[in-house]
Amino acid sequence: MIEILRLIEQSQTFLIASHESPDGDAIGSTLALANALREMGKDVVAYNRDRAPLEYAFLPGHATVVDQVDDERTFDAGFVLDAGELRRAGGWIRERCRSLVNIDHHPFSEDFGDFYFVDTEASATGILIYRLLQRAGYRLSNDVATCIYTAILSDTGSFRYSNANPEAFQVASEMVAAGVDPWSIASGLYESQDHERLRLLAQSLATLRISSCGQYASLAVTLDMYTRAGANEEHTDRFINYPRSIRGVEVAIFFRQLASGSYKVGFRSKGNVDVGALARAMNGGGHHNAAGAEVQGSLEEVQEWVYAKVAELLPAQR
Repeated sequence: MIEILRLIEQSQTFLIASHESPDGDAIGSTLALANALREMGKDVVAYNRDRAPLEYAFLPGHATVVDQVDDERTFDAGFVLDAGELRRAGGWIRERCRSLVNIDHHPFSEDFGDFYFVDTEASATGILIYRLLQRAGYRLSNDVATCIYTAILSDTGSFRYSNANPEAFQVASEMVAAGVDPWSIASGLYESQDHERLRLLAQSLATLRISSCGQYASLAVTLDMYTRAGANEEHTDRFINYPRSIRGVEVAIFFRQLASGSYKVGFRSKGNVDVGALARAMNGGGHHNAAGAEVQGSLEEVQEWVYAKVAELLPAQR
């Protein structure tokens, strides 16, 4: 960490990036670091190839996240957060940054770049940003604290998941003490939905499939559904939690159509099944309880193939 702190002190221009289809931890940690560096007087570009989802518009700095960076622009330092693999943030980042830092809490994170700050015991990448800023002697502003709290809240499933460890509660408590309003963030995340999202959810719930063993279940969203609901892929965030919430389900699966014959398959596990290993076998990525991969074929073909792979992880239940 000392080398990373020295890099921050000696650098002026920064690129901060996280993985595509960003979740609350990816965007929260990106904006926490970007806002803090700006408050230190640094020149910062916050980037995500899929932009910052509208559901996180309440986060300070949300409007500063860009999905395009000038081809001629280079940076003293780049930070890739919560990505696991550089390609998930953008392979071009390596050549545009004089020094590159990988900060992550996922197992099997690539050792790309010049500096590597990974702790798989951390509940969220936002926790690692908190540790870094604390070591830097930075006094948390409300803007930065809000982003860190959101990162933790999101990645622990509102403190419901097994990664909600004592540190998660401790840091969240410090953020509240620093002025964060938990209700405001909870309202922004869970009670400010577009009506298009609910129309899309209604269609997706009609696709619910539960395995005969009751151990895995799935939902799907197709391009036709987007059109009928007037929605887009951003509206699908957390859809996978519905099959995950079914009693007895160990693995939830979400099929999201990307194009004709192409689906993004998301996995969520309650802990007994390593869906990260499953996704990596499909040339995807992720960690033990949350992962994803892209699979080619019709919806029916993709579903049957994925169901078979998941069933192999539950041999006693087949």
